Amino acid sequence: MLPNEGETIVSQVPEIKHVSITEAAKINKVTRQAIYVAIKLNKLKAQKDQARWTIHVDDLAEYRKHKYSRAKSVFNGELIFDNGRGYFSVNQVARMLGVPPQKVYYATRSGKMEAVRKGAAWVIHETQVEEYRNKYLNKKRKRKKVA
Repeated sequence: MLPNEGETIVSQVPEIKHVSITEAAKINKVTRQAIYVAIKLNKLKAQKDQARWTIHVDDLAEYRKHKYSRAKSVFNGELIFDNGRGYFSVNQVARMLGVPPQKVYYATRSGKMEAVRKGAAWVIHETQVEEYRNKYLNKKRKRKKVA
């Protein structure tokens, strides 16, 4: 029977409250192993129903909000990769310059670009990126155009 005009259809599908390890991994865009590790380290709440783990969607959302992110890394109370203040990671600089990260590492080791070590990460200021772009990348591109 079709509803009359102005009436709404109430969905008969129950709202999903729990997900499996595989579904949680897909939602978080990580491997199943990463989800198991988070559960083992008590970073993600889960229940084992006989032979299968289930995770409540609210717990999964809370985990996602607090999970480690390299972009949120802090050293001595300061954000390591503070893009607002001009500090970038090696991978971010590589994307900005359109080169592989290995080239950025080589540039820092050879002294062509200055990088500062903060904890376990290398941080590069945007002035260094522009200087490297102007001194080395733009020169090479001009030579290729002439040839």
